[in-house]
Amino acid sequence: MELLYQDDFIVAVNKPAGLLVHRSAIDRHETRYAMQIVRDRLGRRVYPVHRLDKPTSGVLVFALDADTARRMTELFSQSAVEKTYLAVVRGYTAETGTIDYALAEQSDRMTDAKALRDKPAQPAVTGYRRLGAAELPFAVGRYPTARYSLLRVFPKTGRKHQIRRHMKHIFHPVVGDTSHGDGRHNEFFRVHFACFRLLLCATDLAFTHPATGEKLHLEATPDDSFRRIVDNLGWAGLLNKVPEFVGIR
Repeated sequence: MELLYQDDFIVAVNKPAGLLVHRSAIDRHETRYAMQIVRDRLGRRVYPVHRLDKPTSGVLVFALDADTARRMTELFSQSAVEKTYLAVVRGYTAETGTIDYALAEQSDRMTDAKALRDKPAQPAVTGYRRLGAAELPFAVGRYPTARYSLLRVFPKTGRKHQIRRHMKHIFHPVVGDTSHGDGRHNEFFRVHFACFRLLLCATDLAFTHPATGEKLHLEATPDDSFRRIVDNLGWAGLLNKVPEFVGIR
């Protein structure tokens, strides 16, 4: 994994798609985890402070001591971390939008056995800005052509699978999402682009450093598999646009 940042308190890496953050009962057969790889590389214990879904790539932060881990976890839980993602979604979205739609708790049968089943839906807000749109001359589903959008996505809250569930809610699911997506478009991308991943990447995290008080902006470049799809859809060069945190939060 690419090392993005390291000081005496935190370390950030660019997690590839398909890698779990830490050991989980969801994938008992997995033997490699981001947490383990970073620990072995640094030769010291690291502490997870937030999560990225296994199929999502991008910026992943670990703390290097328990106190920093506690303070970083508080920043995430208090929505004090500005997060930016890139996503390829089905259809033409609006140029900008905000999805304000509460999400019920999603529990995993194995890992969340003790979670409350009747917990009320929690507030969830996601902003997005469209960077590009593409139309391909293929009939996927009921339409004669296939349309897609490249989005910068700004989740204000941090609910489980929030971006994926919110994009499904507005009928623009993330391409490659096998849980909340459109199977016909996922299959189209597998066949025509040899794309077997979720097209969602955490590109930016901005927050106040819990130890130094400085404003820290961590960036991850989308990997080759993501950039190849972007290039194939005619969006080369769009990834260099600076994310706009202000007005989306």
